[in-house]
Amino acid sequence: MEFLVYHRDRPGSLPLRQELLEAHWAYMDRFEKELVARGPAFEGESLAGSVHIVDLPDPSAARAFAFDEPNYQAGAYRDVLVRQWRNALGRTMWDFPGSRTEGRRYLVLGLGQGEAVDLAVPAGREDELIAYGPLLSDDGTAWLGTAALLRAPDAAAARGVLSVERYADVEVYEWEFGGRR
Repeated sequence: MEFLVYHRDRPGSLPLRQELLEAHWAYMDRFEKELVARGPAFEGESLAGSVHIVDLPDPSAARAFAFDEPNYQAGAYRDVLVRQWRNALGRTMWDFPGSRTEGRRYLVLGLGQGEAVDLAVPAGREDELIAYGPLLSDDGTAWLGTAALLRAPDAAAARGVLSVERYADVEVYEWEFGGRR
């Protein structure tokens, strides 16, 4: 069962995040085999949060993963989004055929409810997509949005991966491949 976990940074938390960087990486190392994707998200030059897509047994394990994370425990995050996620591409970010450094990369979160949209991988964008899939309720029966990690020329093009008018809100952040450097 895969889950998207997005920790949103508390304003001014960068010094704390830098202090805890090794603890964060050591924590994530424990989940190396379960990680589908990971990396920091940015708003301009500012760190906005961290996204992790992880394969875990159940919703309680996903919440433990999210809330036991060292930055969360230390108060660096203002909130956490935890949603079951379905991997429409069937691969990890490490299987992405494109360059990890060439071009700009984005996290797109489409938040909604009701009738599901954007369940299929967008035609013609497969080579740009790093991760893509619907956000679901804990039991997997209710559609709550769609999440994508992708390469795009700009934020507007990244936003265009979703049927924007069908969502209550669409958030777009610059994103980069995560992990130890």
